[in-house]
Amino acid sequence: MAKRGLVWFKNDLRLHDNEALVTANLDCDELFFCYCIEKNDFKAEVYGFKRYDVVRFKFIEQCVLDLRNSLEALGGHLIIGSVSASQTISTLINKYGITDVYAEEEYASYELNLVDEVVKALPNIKFHFFWGNTLYHKDDIPFEIAKIPLTSKAYRIPAAKESAPRDIFQLPTVFKCAKKIKSDSFPPYKTYGYKKQAYELAAPLVQGGETAALKRLEYYTFGAELLTGYRWSRNKSDGLDYSSKFSPYLALGCISPRLIYQKVQEYESKVKKNQSTWWLIFEMVWRDYFTFKAMRFGNAIFRTKGYKNKTIAWENDPVKFKKWCAGETGIPFIDAHMRQLNQTGFMSNRGRVNCASYFVHDLKIDWTWGAAYFESKLIDYDVSSNWMNWHMQAFEIWYTNPVHQSNKYNAQNFIRKWVTELSDRNDIEVLVPWDFDIDGYSKPIEIYKKWSRAINLIHAKKAKKVSE
Repeated sequence: MAKRGLVWFKNDLRLHDNEALVTANLDCDELFFCYCIEKNDFKAEVYGFKRYDVVRFKFIEQCVLDLRNSLEALGGHLIIGSVSASQTISTLINKYGITDVYAEEEYASYELNLVDEVVKALPNIKFHFFWGNTLYHKDDIPFEIAKIPLTSKAYRIPAAKESAPRDIFQLPTVFKCAKKIKSDSFPPYKTYGYKKQAYELAAPLVQGGETAALKRLEYYTFGAELLTGYRWSRNKSDGLDYSSKFSPYLALGCISPRLIYQKVQEYESKVKKNQSTWWLIFEMVWRDYFTFKAMRFGNAIFRTKGYKNKTIAWENDPVKFKKWCAGETGIPFIDAHMRQLNQTGFMSNRGRVNCASYFVHDLKIDWTWGAAYFESKLIDYDVSSNWMNWHMQAFEIWYTNPVHQSNKYNAQNFIRKWVTELSDRNDIEVLVPWDFDIDGYSKPIEIYKKWSRAINLIHAKKAKKVSE
């Protein structure tokens, strides 16, 4: 009897370094390929907004269609389920006599429950799952998941000394693709409740897909040699080249962390080894740490009290929450970043830190509301990175002053770009508009006394210029 394998793509939307794909191609006589949309996820709402914003939906569509094109170039296909994995996979098994399913292993509760539902519904099918989400394989780190350290340093140093990324899985030269199977179109946006205008205006910051990811990797390293300055440019807020922009591709598995590691090693040997090359790898190790730490604490990372079970007196003002979401707080540095997020699905690390700190410590809104909003919007949404970073802002990281930060990082042009009401204002007015008679821009929710020194320093700059 022929062994027919189904490769179930999820957040591993690539051909390179894909163990599930390579193993299925070795094991089976014929291969089928699918990607499944969970329709309920795209219709669901939390706190009055969709769990998946239209920009994020469009980025996923780009990534899936690029995967479909790559498979077709190798004689394959991609069947795209529009309702649920349980429905799509069951139909394919019955239709084509599939005997085995190959997929990436999950770790977060929602994804695990989805996989468990599919597996239990198909008791006669053999499922094969492969770990491919992190730089270091979960079986190679020097810790049991239940004993992952509480601090990144306690994890990072032993992990770096005792672990190494595994070898990359090479793309097969011949695919055993089932013949005469046609690919599906990506389901129309209307299926999931998006409006035509919103879909057409949606413009993810970067083009989705493995093809774009590999081009970006080459450009950022050997093409423009931007990696050399990454350590010093990464705190900027606008543009494509101040940071790698690998995170959207890592989030959907369009690029392998092991491939990035390999490319950085090559860059270090041929171009430059410095703090920047070290820092990029450090951030992938940090990403691993958040994944393993999230595995340790499970659903506690989604709860208001967090895994530390801390009680904070939240005020949870819904009006303030809506203003923060819309970028209408009256604080230009916050509003510029939030509007950038809403329009492009992306925000810099500097923006995320400031917007989360302001949300938690100034507006005093339950941090899980902010984390859920970021989940809806971010094209680089990663369950552990997003929720663990918000958790840290709520319980572990010191306060970040957005007025001081806007001045420190010379954010005037960034603010003018995204807060168009201030586009014609001078360098002082654009940072502290509440101190001037400016019409058309939101009045601040509140000006906090702890900002006084930062505000005075900004005005002192103006006084110095006038006297010179």
